Amino acid sequence: MQVTTEQIIYPCSDGQPMADSTIQYKLIVKIKEGCESLFKNDPNVFVAADLLWYPVEGRPDISQAPDVMVIFGRPKGDRRSYLQFNEDNIAPQVAFEIRSHNDRQTKMYKKLSFYNRYGVDEYYLYDPENNDLSGWQRIEGNLEIIEPMEGWVSPRLGVRFELGEAGLEIYRPDGQRFLSYAELEEQGELNRQRAEQEAQRAEQEAQRAEQEAQRAERLAAKLRELNIDPESI
Repeated sequence: MQVTTEQIIYPCSDGQPMADSTIQYKLIVKIKEGCESLFKNDPNVFVAADLLWYPVEGRPDISQAPDVMVIFGRPKGDRRSYLQFNEDNIAPQVAFEIRSHNDRQTKMYKKLSFYNRYGVDEYYLYDPENNDLSGWQRIEGNLEIIEPMEGWVSPRLGVRFELGEAGLEIYRPDGQRFLSYAELEEQGELNRQRAEQEAQRAEQEAQRAEQEAQRAERLAAKLRELNIDPESI
């Protein structure tokens, strides 16, 4: 008798939107791109946003799609989903969630429970409506609440979290702030303007130096007309 094994399908979408508001979307993108930039030179750090993570082989019913997740020890590259059992069984070490105004507390408890059960080392939850940041760190096998979060530095990422009037700010180890695309564009424009100003100043200095050289040459010519050696002065 021939035995056939049915292929297990791991969906690449859970049917849920990536974000329920422009605020949530902008924060997800800023954190994801900030983490990407932070580890751009490390080929073995994979960063993803809203990608379904399946921790258990043969269980497509067990999954979660963190708003942002960072995985050390796995190569960069495109994936339709993160199948942990095909990734050296390495779980995401860091997960971020940006709370939507539609998210009930029960849903957030379930996410915390999932991340605790399946091996996340650091979990950060930000509520933009209340400008509230919560964090958990794995200690002795369990995710434990981090208190206080203000000024906390992530052991895995090396980034620092601050809450200001404008909301959550994340600072790189070099002190630079995670920036949105619009802020990066503005910074790029400022850098271009500074570069142009520096080029103009350098050109002006070169012109002044050329003028001084021409004046010096004219003076030397005059001295030679008077039978005076310019080098002797």
